[in-house]
Amino acid sequence: MTTFVLAGGCFWCLDAVYQRTRGVTSVVSGYTGGSDPAPNYRAVCSGTTGHAEAVAVTFDPTVVPAEVILDMFFTTHDPTTLNRQGYDVGTQYRSAMFPLDAEQDAIFRASARKFEEIYPDPLVTTYEAPADFFVAEGIHQDYYNRFPDEGYCRVIIDPKLAKARKYYATWLEEPTEPRS
Repeated sequence: MTTFVLAGGCFWCLDAVYQRTRGVTSVVSGYTGGSDPAPNYRAVCSGTTGHAEAVAVTFDPTVVPAEVILDMFFTTHDPTTLNRQGYDVGTQYRSAMFPLDAEQDAIFRASARKFEEIYPDPLVTTYEAPADFFVAEGIHQDYYNRFPDEGYCRVIIDPKLAKARKYYATWLEEPTEPRS
């Protein structure tokens, strides 16, 4: 099993995509990359802790290649907007990758280079040192699957899932239970 820690705006969005990805065994929403030793949603949303909303995605690379996990990351959020994803604004919504070792760092950077050729604007995704990962409160785990009719889910997450389905349908399936 391999775990990637990725931040692409609101963690609910990445969680929804990876919950549907074959070979993903766990998706955990949390906070990383900041200085607060005990972050919580309210503090992180204030933008004062330095943390990013992120997901820890654990997957079986014999089922789904790392390249697909990273392609989904770069496709389902906008890695060209600094500290912003749609209506979510602040450093907590930054596009960031948290490689756990030198091998992951190389894989992450290679993936980004590929997408630098695709996006017309420069990527602003950061590569940040491994940091403590704090699991977000229970309400934030498997959010989309529990609240699919909420406005944020319909307006923000549904289009991201549509994009994932368009480009990665062969890797997706609807979850029968949460992968966390």
